[in-house]
Amino acid sequence: MKKHIDIFLLITTLTSIQAQTISNVQVRQEGLEIIITYDMAGALQGIEEIMLGVSTDGGKTFAGSPDAEGDIGKNVKPGFGKTITLFAVDALAGLNTKFKVFASVHAPMGMVYVVGGSFQMGSKKGDNDEKPIHTVSISSFFMDKTEVTQAQYRKVIGKNPSRFSGCDDCPVENVSWHDANAYAKKVGKRLPTEAEWEYAARGGSVGSPTTYAGSNNIDAVAWYDDNSGNKTHPVAQKQANELGLYDMSGNVWEWCSDWYDDDYYGRSPKNDPEGPSSGSSRVLRGGSWLITSSACRSADRLWYDPGSRLNLIYGYGYLGFRCVRDLK
Repeated sequence: MKKHIDIFLLITTLTSIQAQTISNVQVRQEGLEIIITYDMAGALQGIEEIMLGVSTDGGKTFAGSPDAEGDIGKNVKPGFGKTITLFAVDALAGLNTKFKVFASVHAPMGMVYVVGGSFQMGSKKGDNDEKPIHTVSISSFFMDKTEVTQAQYRKVIGKNPSRFSGCDDCPVENVSWHDANAYAKKVGKRLPTEAEWEYAARGGSVGSPTTYAGSNNIDAVAWYDDNSGNKTHPVAQKQANELGLYDMSGNVWEWCSDWYDDDYYGRSPKNDPEGPSSGSSRVLRGGSWLITSSACRSADRLWYDPGSRLNLIYGYGYLGFRCVRDLK
């Protein structure tokens, strides 16, 4: 005979980051079944789907629940009293269990879904090429959680050009814009536009106005000249920003797709700007292990000849990249 197990759950709920879609999330337990109800206003967009996140550490981290059933997935229609059910297994017992219901998409492995939105691009406190601050609207996209590593680059291209070689989990560097662009195409991705990069660094639609990507404390999020020991470091060792993106500040400079123009902001289109149509240099963002904290600001801009692979004066390897992918 199957034994009945009573599991006590103290469950609190978190609503979606898209508050206009998910509301009135309620959780109760009946026997060995957890029942979650919610209201949904507005239809899912594109490839969005309703997901259930489960946390057993008080909401610090959430994981998906593959056993959940009911109003979950891609085909959920707007309405009241939507229901998701799952079994109350031993792993969920305790005082720190939390659930959240949210609309999102399954991002490809190693990538983050960046929900589109509008933001204020640029800075009043930076160099002249960061002015004027202007409103930009960005469409949703996927972005690599980390800078492309030496191991990833070698697997695709067949070689590792890095000056700081021998560290598979360190970002690949000593790569030109052409190298980075070729890699992105080979893996079915592309380089981010400068506007996409800054929007993601600032945390996208859920970000806060911090100086660096995810914090006002640079040591929490970046490897830069004061803490790097004059070298790159394995990716994802520092704190991620609000989107779960690592090393957007520091470690290596990241190539963007745009041509550079120091007064482009004054004439930039509002929707999904792609930079000037031509130029002599390509944009890099994020700062590096070699640079001061000021250059690791989310708004800071750098430019290099697209054929450059390293610092032309000192021979340092600090030019790297990460990729993005359009929604399909």
